[in-house]
Amino acid sequence: MPVPMKYILVFNAGSSSIKFALYASGAPLQSIYAGELTRIGSSGSTLSVRHRGGASSGGEPAGASGHEAAFRRIFSWIQSVDAPPPDIIGHRLVHGGPLYADPAIVTPELLADIGRLVPYAPEHLPPALKGVALAAELMAGVPQVACFDTAFHRSMPEVARMYALPEPVRRQGVQRYGFHGLSYQYLLTELRRMGERSADRGRVVLAHLGHGASMVAVKDGKSVETTMGFSPAGGLVMSTRTGDLDPGVLLFLLEEAGMSPQEVKEMVNRRSGLLGVSAESDDMRDLLELEASDPAARLAVDLFCYQARKHLGSLIAVLGGLDLLVFTGGIGEHAPVIRSRICNGLECMGIALDERRNGENAAVISADTAGAVIRVMQTDEEQMIAGEALRLALLR
Repeated sequence: MPVPMKYILVFNAGSSSIKFALYASGAPLQSIYAGELTRIGSSGSTLSVRHRGGASSGGEPAGASGHEAAFRRIFSWIQSVDAPPPDIIGHRLVHGGPLYADPAIVTPELLADIGRLVPYAPEHLPPALKGVALAAELMAGVPQVACFDTAFHRSMPEVARMYALPEPVRRQGVQRYGFHGLSYQYLLTELRRMGERSADRGRVVLAHLGHGASMVAVKDGKSVETTMGFSPAGGLVMSTRTGDLDPGVLLFLLEEAGMSPQEVKEMVNRRSGLLGVSAESDDMRDLLELEASDPAARLAVDLFCYQARKHLGSLIAVLGGLDLLVFTGGIGEHAPVIRSRICNGLECMGIALDERRNGENAAVISADTAGAVIRVMQTDEEQMIAGEALRLALLR
């Protein structure tokens, strides 16, 4: 007897945007529509949707003053469109803390657990939890599944997860968790589908470079080290986040500069990174256009590439060599000059680009003589969430 078609609605809530998509079950999953509401909290918030077959509606004003208003606008669109209602709803939750190593059905107990983790990811968990609550209100009875970005990194060895802090502090869950796990899980799944042996038996670095940015070292298919730590603010320089920061800087700002904890949090997450250095834009495309005439823009780009190259080298050291490097995310996929600047000088580690292939955004951009393969891949967190949600719901 054939298995009935299932429809999976997915939400991927970020600090200033919400992606959403509807999939039909099958092998592979079939996208019915995919959309995004961007610039939440600003007067320029917009809703755009792409339908199966390529038809799209782009850039209509959304009037989303906050995440609740944004979700309500999205639900209003979903309920007005001629598409099947969902059988399952999947959500990306950035942080699963020490409790959740796998996707889980949303229950009151799970929501209570995640509510206690909000201080771990204050920019990301509250918006996602609003989506869960509104889905329960507006689509009552539809099972919901939580997929955690941190789960992929639970395979990291203890020494990679630890901070050099007293045990009572570590017992409170203060450790390195890592993020972008759903993106990395999708990339490995695609690499296996493509027959890339190093995805399961090799030394791989995956570089997710976008508004948020991180890298992960994968050995024999498992995360062994990553750049983000306790929160999504650590590691690489990002669009508006600092990346790694000496804790003495935070103490100085609190004790000597007179900043409040809320002001420090706002600065670290929303006013630093590319925006803070350039004082102009958090968008790499803008900065690349400006760098020839604007020294601050040039410095922001240089710092991003320098820190990325430094972290890449450290991950290769952890792996003991490199077989495959993958660039993904908005910057990783679409900025050849940034890929080139990151890779420049790492020939001693087997990294060498073919600049023609790189400039064309080819699937493989490494030189034929390179010791490691370098790929450019599109990631799809929403499809990963849909697959995990469907798998879990079918087990019920």
